[in-house]
This record gives sequence, structure tokens and C-alpha cells, in this order.
Amino acid sequence: MTPRERVITALAHSRPDHTPCDYFATPEIHRALCDEFRVTSDAELRERLGTDIRYVEPPYIGPPLPKFDDGSSMNLWGVRRRPMANQYGEYAEPIGLPYAAWTTVEEAEQFPWPNPDWFDYDAVAPLCALHPDLAIAAGSFHVQDFINSVAMGRGVEQVLLDIATEDPVYLYIIERRQQFYLRHVERILAAAGGRIDLVLAGDDFGSQRGPLISPTTFDRLFAPKKKELFDLAHSYGAKATHHCCGSSRQLIPRFIACGMDALQTIQPQAAGMNPYELKQEFGGRITLHGAVDVQGWLQRASPTEIETEVNRLIDEVGDDGGFILAPCHHIQPDTPLENVVALYRAVARRRGREI
Repeated sequence: MTPRERVITALAHSRPDHTPCDYFATPEIHRALCDEFRVTSDAELRERLGTDIRYVEPPYIGPPLPKFDDGSSMNLWGVRRRPMANQYGEYAEPIGLPYAAWTTVEEAEQFPWPNPDWFDYDAVAPLCALHPDLAIAAGSFHVQDFINSVAMGRGVEQVLLDIATEDPVYLYIIERRQQFYLRHVERILAAAGGRIDLVLAGDDFGSQRGPLISPTTFDRLFAPKKKELFDLAHSYGAKATHHCCGSSRQLIPRFIACGMDALQTIQPQAAGMNPYELKQEFGGRITLHGAVDVQGWLQRASPTEIETEVNRLIDEVGDDGGFILAPCHHIQPDTPLENVVALYRAVARRRGREI
């Protein structure tokens, strides 16, 4: 099978020749892997790792996004973020909350919201053509992202209150995001001419111990918007994979009902997210996309333990398809590089090759 055939087969809950695999990493790990393999591009690195999916995004051609002397920059949504050091690397944290003071929809309407025209969709088909035998995904964790990304502009506590009270300002913001991404994603799908196999979206509905919201709240505020995006992907022959950190097990039946094809993350240490249990309960109804624990386990495991776990995931969670092996989130910068290589080396060995 080609990598594309492998991914499509797994998403159809049929057994591919090999379990497909994917890659997500922090910039620190990504740079270290590029140095290790002496490559300079994302595509070259993914080729060396043997992953089956490539992510395509049209180039941004809109108004210049402001950059500031303190190293911060403003994103498409008017949120300013600055790299801030942590124990092992850095993370771009929001500074200032441009949506926080709004109390009326009229105030929100005056904000300079982004326009889908700010992207070069003519570049999509040539970008897809670079990967003729690979599965191609469009989108990112930030597509929709009604909780996390809005919190970067409004504050986490305020967003949780907004959800509880169904604040009109919050509802307006998420509708702006919805309409932007529906138009943006559809233009990518149309430009690709049937070559997009997956659309990636995201929302962090879970904490470490359970969902952040009730199933009823999901049904009322978010399910219609999720279904609208998933239906759009399906209308172009693509599948929908959705990023969701934390414990979302109580919501998975709702995800399935909305048309979600794959749940991306599968964070084993979060409550109820053991991938072997999820396979038993939901196998055949939703593809699990992730499941390699980067929340401390990959950092501490030996290369032998990593290979053992990869083989078990492939044999049990990957049985009869419905599984894309990947880190459960971005591989974190405190992970020994030899352990990252061990992860992809174990996948390669199952395919009769070395990296």
C-alpha cells in the first residue's frame, strides 16, 4: 500500500498493510531531529521518520502581522503572544487580552477580524502535488478552537463563565471563528481538487480528570458547529480528525454523532483515555489518532520499553484498522532525543526498514 492508501484504509476501519503513523513535536524537538538527521525541511524530516501524512496550508498573503521589540507578535486573530521560557524550552503565551473588556456584541463587531481572502489558495494544488503517494491533511489544532484560542483573547476564567452563561459576546466570537474557518477550509478543499484526505480541527474539551463542559453544554453550544465542519469535509470526500486534549471519554459518543471520524490526541494519563479501553468501547466507530504518551512516559521510558509499547499499540489498538499511531500531543522538549528516535525506529522496524 501507499501511505495514502494505508491511512484511508485505517480510517475505514479495515486492516492496512501497516498501522499508519503521524508526527507532532515542539519546535525544540523538531530542530533537534533535523540536526540529528541532517535535514532542513519538515517534509524531509517526516520522510526520514517514515510518517504517512503531510499537512498543507495555503501561504498567508494578507496584511503584515505586527511584530514587536520584546519578541512578541500578533496572530491572525489580533492576539499578541510572546515566547516565555520554561524549565525546558519556551512557549508563546498571550500578553494582553484584546477581547476581555467587551460587554456588548457591538464592541466585538468593531474589531478587525481576519478575512479568508488573506491566503493564496492557488498554491494548494501544487503543494499537494509534492506528495503524490502520501495522505494529505488540511487545517490545524486552531481550526474552530472555540475555547483555547478565544481564551487567549478573553481570558480562561472569562471563557468558562461565558460558556456557563452563554454570554452573547462569546457566542459572537465563536460564530466569527466558525464562519471564517468554514470559508477557509472549503476554499482549501476546492482548490485541492479531491486531494485532501483529512481535515484537522481542534478544541480542548477535557481536563486531566474529566470534561471541562457537560455533554448537554456540548450538544447545545458546540455540536452543531462541529457537525457543520465535519459535513463540509465529508462533502469533499475528506475525513475529519479532531484534536482534543485531556479526558473527553464522556463526550466521545457525541463526537461520533457529529460525524467526527478520528479523535486526535488520546492522552493515556487523562482519566478514561486508556487507548486499549477506548478501542474496546469505540472500535469501529471512531479512529484513534495518537496514544503514545508524551506526558512523562516517553521522557522516562527506555528504548526497549518504547518499542514494546509501540508494538502493543499496533497489535491491539491497530487491529482491524481504526488507529493512526502518533504522539498524544507535541513531543515535549524534555524528551531525550534517543527516545524520540526509538519511537519512529520501532514503527520502521514493523515495516521492515531502519531509520
